Amino acid sequence: MDGETFREAVAGAKATELDRLGSNKLLIALTDATLEPTAVLTAAADSEHAAHTTFAGWADDETDDAARELFAWLADRERDHRERVLDSLAALDGDHDPADGGAMHTYLRAREDAVERVAAGTVGRGLVSDRTHLQIVSFFVNEGDERRADLFRDLRAETEAELDRGVALLDDLCADEDDWERARMVAEYVVQIAYDDYADALAGMGIDVKPVC
Repeated sequence: MDGETFREAVAGAKATELDRLGSNKLLIALTDATLEPTAVLTAAADSEHAAHTTFAGWADDETDDAARELFAWLADRERDHRERVLDSLAALDGDHDPADGGAMHTYLRAREDAVERVAAGTVGRGLVSDRTHLQIVSFFVNEGDERRADLFRDLRAETEAELDRGVALLDDLCADEDDWERARMVAEYVVQIAYDDYADALAGMGIDVKPVC
């Protein structure tokens, strides 16, 4: 196993969940059906803030030097993402104090091993974030707001770079197939948690999570 094969394996195993997370129902779930620019930006700011908090916490207590360096870099990147989203929200006269938490980050913060943290935090979360950013780009394109669409295109590309660095580090951290298996399990579970939250939110609004064929 290597990093790129690992990424492909996780994406393949959770293809159905990722495809559904990448649908236009995602923002309905994230905003409680309030499909307005301020609501979308508020949800995005909360997500970036939670990621910053997770990675900053890992950077403080990680014992593996390479993983600690990665987590510190990720924390800085996610803080920058949060501030850029909040600036965009403020331009719409939106005043928001980002909220922390969520089931996915509760699970992430319970990981104590470098292999599991990198796999879950960069690959699992990265695959979910890619779908989220893409839907936000599409939302602002439909709103005719290219400036905000470009913002989230940039955030999507930067999150992809975060995933790439995580995959590269897994190549060094995973010493055997047992390590790769642990990594796979936690990365897939992160996608499952995100999907379950999404499905539950839609069900609460009486919306079927399955695509209409």
